[in-house]
Amino acid sequence: MRDWTGKRYWLVGASEGLGRAVAHLMSRAGVELVVSARSEDRLADLVAELPGKASYVPIDIGDKASVAAAAEEVGEVDGFVFLAGVYWPQTAQEWDADQVETMLDINLTGAARCLAHVVPGFVARDRGHIVLTGSLSGFRGLPGAIGYAASKAGLMSLAESMYADLRATGVEVQCINPGFIKTRLTEKNNFSMPFIMEPDEAAAEFFEHMTTDQFQKSFPTLFSLLFRASVFMPNWLYFRLFR
Repeated sequence: MRDWTGKRYWLVGASEGLGRAVAHLMSRAGVELVVSARSEDRLADLVAELPGKASYVPIDIGDKASVAAAAEEVGEVDGFVFLAGVYWPQTAQEWDADQVETMLDINLTGAARCLAHVVPGFVARDRGHIVLTGSLSGFRGLPGAIGYAASKAGLMSLAESMYADLRATGVEVQCINPGFIKTRLTEKNNFSMPFIMEPDEAAAEFFEHMTTDQFQKSFPTLFSLLFRASVFMPNWLYFRLFR
């Protein structure tokens, strides 16, 4: 079990949904939090709700200067959790260039912008905890997921590369891949979402894994088995099952 007492963490994407629920669990565990997102009002509300020591720093992870300024204001931390993300469901036939670019820019490049200000300090001190939020949709390409699935696949690959480089050091890397969660993002879907979870339920799974020293967790367990097994399927079978 991880000792959270006295630790200071920066959570990016904490104003709504899963991020907000994870912030509550971490605060109750004794973590000092710095929460970031674009909405200053929602961040202020969150800080007022949290039981432990907390502050907020607004950030636009699509803007390099905003990320740099936020990282400087946040200062040295013991851990970094990336929970930010945007999503619009769409097929290749309905390609919206602005939306696809934004999903890639926020979900993947936005994480890289933040990590650029976190990883070097962790490496220099030989300690730190990095948690990235992937998705079951990142294991293989899915219909109707242009932009989003690719962004999550990239983020999961980034986490794997970081883990491979840092596993023998004092810097810990974790990647957590949820399925469907009831949020403003999934409200956009007009299809059945198996095993969909409430944010608090998903946050409990998320935070439980953060307390371990294991690299990756995918959940809900039964639903995730299908996605994890899909990487071993031949193309003809995979695309027939997931069409």
